[in-house]
Amino acid sequence: MITLSINGKLLQAKEGEMLLTVIRQQGIDVPALCHHEAVEPFGACRLCTVEITRKEWDGWKNYVTSCLYPVEEGLIVQTHTGEVTQIRRTILDLLLASSPRSSVIQELAAEYGIDSCNYPVDPEGDDCILCGLCTRVCNALGMKAIATVERGKRKVVDTPFSKATADCIGCTICAQVCPTGNIKFQDRGKQRHIWYQDFKMATCSECGRSLDVTTAMVTYFSERQQLPEDYFELCTECKQRQTVDKFNTIIDRSEEVF
Repeated sequence: MITLSINGKLLQAKEGEMLLTVIRQQGIDVPALCHHEAVEPFGACRLCTVEITRKEWDGWKNYVTSCLYPVEEGLIVQTHTGEVTQIRRTILDLLLASSPRSSVIQELAAEYGIDSCNYPVDPEGDDCILCGLCTRVCNALGMKAIATVERGKRKVVDTPFSKATADCIGCTICAQVCPTGNIKFQDRGKQRHIWYQDFKMATCSECGRSLDVTTAMVTYFSERQQLPEDYFELCTECKQRQTVDKFNTIIDRSEEVF
């Protein structure tokens, strides 16, 4: 175990843990829009920046992204100093300029006392903050259907050539992890639309209700992730009903025995 100090409190952490994880375990609110437990930390948004120092540093301080910085013996961490707050304010100010209509950015900026943007606002800016969560989770699942393309101000998340791609299975996980809700999809009856294409939804073999998975997802997880195909045959309600029926049958048989 490693001993360190966070906001004046001595505590212990496991070797290899990142500062952000330990900070949040203490109930301390540190923003981190690009962070998700499902994928490795990336340090894109920089909002989780904290101040670190040591007794032997004689007052010298450094500022690090806590999602990428591992705990160290004797480390002294401050999460909300004036300097740290100003760093976050500057980052949020820039995010407001590039994504002026994002309610998530607006609310977080207001929390840090930013009433108006101090940089030239992009009137065509969308809610994407290029945090990379969507592409990283897509890669982690083995699809690699989307990626960042272009450079500079033209950099966006997209499919190859902005067209439908066979690598996408319509799982919507990219949309679910997006911190600002920029990635959209639509479920229309037994079809789902996302990333320039329509996907057929799988249906319950018993009641015919549309499931929350596409047929492409069923194929992918059955063939490449070794999940049995019948795992996707029934909706949740029918699965529960079958479980109850089986349980009642067991009870009836037990009563006959005794």
